[in-house]
Amino acid sequence: MDTDPGIDALYHHRRLPLVRLAVLLVDDLPTAEDVVQDAFAALYRRHGARLGHLDDPEAYVRRSVVNGARSVLRRRRTVRAYVPERAGHVPPPEEDVLLREEHREVLGALRALTRRQREVLVLRYWSDLTEAQIAQTLGVSRGTVKSTASRALDALARRMEGSG
Repeated sequence: MDTDPGIDALYHHRRLPLVRLAVLLVDDLPTAEDVVQDAFAALYRRHGARLGHLDDPEAYVRRSVVNGARSVLRRRRTVRAYVPERAGHVPPPEEDVLLREEHREVLGALRALTRRQREVLVLRYWSDLTEAQIAQTLGVSRGTVKSTASRALDALARRMEGSG
């Protein structure tokens, strides 16, 4: 009689406890089932249907399930940390007409600034970022952010005085 434990028997007897383990780790039944299925598929690809040459096939597949759950959690953390860039909003021409006169003047004055000056002011006053955050975002020093903001505000003030 063949005493070599097969992957079928291991799957039949250990799948549900492994799914329970994975559910506790990933907190999601469909994902847990996928993790266990992937662990058994990897076991089969690597060792075939006969597992007699493994010291402890159950421990091996359990370790695979834990590692698979860790990978799922890492991917989730990465997805949550990713904040996609917002698509640039360009108002239609008729929306510009609806803005009050002073808004149009400010927007016109902003358009007259250099790209970096606009970026610094928008990040500071629209996004409420600190100087350190702006510096990190733009890849410049805090001193550059301070001087750029100062020059941009002076240029805006001159432009607004000239148009008023």
